Amino acid sequence: MKLLGTQLSYFLREPDARRNLRTLWKLLAASAVVVALFAVLFHLIMLFEGREHSWLTGLYWTLTVMSTLGFGDITFQSDLGRTFSIVVLVTGIVLLLVVLPFAFIRFFYAPWLEARVRLRAPRGVDEETEGHVVICEPDAVGRALAHRLDEREEPYVVIETDPLRAVELYNDRVSVAMGIPDDPEFLRRLRVGHARLVFANREDTVNASIALTVREVAPEVPIVATASRQESVDVLELCGANEVLPLKQWLGEQLASRVDALHAQTHVVGRYRDLLLAELPVRHTPLAGKTVRETKLRENVGVSIVGVWERGQLRPARPDSPLTDASVVVVTGTRAQLDVLDDLLLIYDFNPNPVLVVGAGKVGQAAARMLREKEVPVHVVERDPAAAAQLDADVPVFAGDAADYALLREAGIEAAPAVVLTTHDDAMNIYLAAYCRRLNPGVRIVSRITYGRNVEAIHRAGADFALSYTSLGVAAVTARLDERELTVIGGGLDLATLPLPRRLAGRTLAESGIGARTGLLVLAVQRDGEVVTNPTAGTRLERGAELVVLGDEEQRRRFVELYA
Repeated sequence: MKLLGTQLSYFLREPDARRNLRTLWKLLAASAVVVALFAVLFHLIMLFEGREHSWLTGLYWTLTVMSTLGFGDITFQSDLGRTFSIVVLVTGIVLLLVVLPFAFIRFFYAPWLEARVRLRAPRGVDEETEGHVVICEPDAVGRALAHRLDEREEPYVVIETDPLRAVELYNDRVSVAMGIPDDPEFLRRLRVGHARLVFANREDTVNASIALTVREVAPEVPIVATASRQESVDVLELCGANEVLPLKQWLGEQLASRVDALHAQTHVVGRYRDLLLAELPVRHTPLAGKTVRETKLRENVGVSIVGVWERGQLRPARPDSPLTDASVVVVTGTRAQLDVLDDLLLIYDFNPNPVLVVGAGKVGQAAARMLREKEVPVHVVERDPAAAAQLDADVPVFAGDAADYALLREAGIEAAPAVVLTTHDDAMNIYLAAYCRRLNPGVRIVSRITYGRNVEAIHRAGADFALSYTSLGVAAVTARLDERELTVIGGGLDLATLPLPRRLAGRTLAESGIGARTGLLVLAVQRDGEVVTNPTAGTRLERGAELVVLGDEEQRRRFVELYA
């Protein structure tokens, strides 16, 4: 009964509920007037037939006829009385059996059920909660980050403003709290002062308000905010954000860094301490046609090939793994070692023709700008004149639909070394990847993807590299949590630190079979503050060590299942 009283009191406090109840009371009052009118007419017609009944009998007859019970103990004898009975019966069917039940459901029962559902959504966190991550919106990045934190068994809470969506997240076992992210009292209920980090991932204007409010409630808590516009970065920092992530700009720059143009060189994609992680396209280099062992990069330069990309699939680099023109090797080494490798590759030229950038939105503009900074010629395909006007004046723009063969041919698709697909529509990017692959089988296709679930689809369509906006956001936040530099590999891959299972202690890296059985690439082994980067197959794994691995979520889950 106490719970029912709480639900009713919450329901009656809602303005919409009070408004609905007033409407329901008006309908009930109108129904009472109709019943009273029929009772009066009952008396008048009975007097016309020469009979007389009490007022209670008139009310009794009216209700039995309107409710279709029809006991038949009181009936009219005249045609006028029978006609009146028909009118009362039909009115009762419409009013008591149709209008009132539906009105009751619409104005009371359904809102009450909705209020009960809303009460299920938490409005704060437990009093013992600390070291948690506060995610300000369950968008694509927020949901993926919550999933990653679940995988890492780290506490978090997602803020949802809509009660029904909050309940849906709660039923999906997402740690959620319903409230307004820039409400100081709500943030106190979230124990934001004890949080490990606040991730403000809403609109730029709302993120500014969140940062100011968090600074008021918890001056010391780190704040990481997203920014859809470059102009918002300084504003958000002034409002109190410790780090601002212009994800769309970063996405364009990451896509541009994967383009093969002018001459062969490595592209650094991440760092772990002094160890750099870089990608190197094999096409037009002496590495094509050799196996990993035959390249002798470790002996001659000091870098190690740890993985090989083949049409969107990253495979461990075994000594006998063949390298083709379509391969992109992942190498690890120091800055000096990568510089030596770049000097050796500088003489090998790529296709000097312009790179095609499809789409001139924020991502496309960032990609074109970075390519121009590298002095790579660029052609942009865009059908929106307003978006095209944001590009530099010296960038040629081909206005029209990218699916138009004549337009793509004019833009240079048949001779282009690479195509960068930057539209915000995943389906369109998948279609264009297949289309461009057909028009130029040798072109390198680099594409943006909004949702991680579409990465495999665009690789099947012919893309060589795809980067998800969602995975970039998650990688940026987890890098901030781990206090390391951002590593962007693509394909859902990320750096992670895993404790060495006891059953592997004392074995060498080759004897552990980690790469063969899980697909994870071991980039470093750390123990007691000492780090062995670029470990060889003979590196001994000591008890209490931690492995720095590169892989996706499924591979990390397989590691736990096999070795835990």
